Amino acid sequence: MGLFTRRSKQTGQSGAKPSRREAQATSDALAEWVANRRGVEVYVEPKTAVTENSVLLVAHDGEFTRRRVPSPDVARTFARKHGLPIYDATVVGYPQRMRDYSRRETIQRQRELRKALDEG
Repeated sequence: MGLFTRRSKQTGQSGAKPSRREAQATSDALAEWVANRRGVEVYVEPKTAVTENSVLLVAHDGEFTRRRVPSPDVARTFARKHGLPIYDATVVGYPQRMRDYSRRETIQRQRELRKALDEG
């Protein structure tokens, strides 16, 4: 079952149906991501003029990952299979902890860059 879409390497076009191997690799990577984090929630993002349907996984600390999916049903199936709560991002929005995580990561990268420049 082709779960996740990716940009086709041969044609360079989005929406191309992924091979079973690609879909399974993506599914396995997301399952591993879930297994290695606590408090993961699933947010479904609808198709827009510039993006395909996607699933956003957010951990308890705000760390997140996003992947394209062929339909919201695929995201719901993934969430049920892994016992995760699922939300419609257009209805509930994104959790504050996700924005906080991104901000912390940006600050940390800036500090590391300044430190490297000061040492060099």
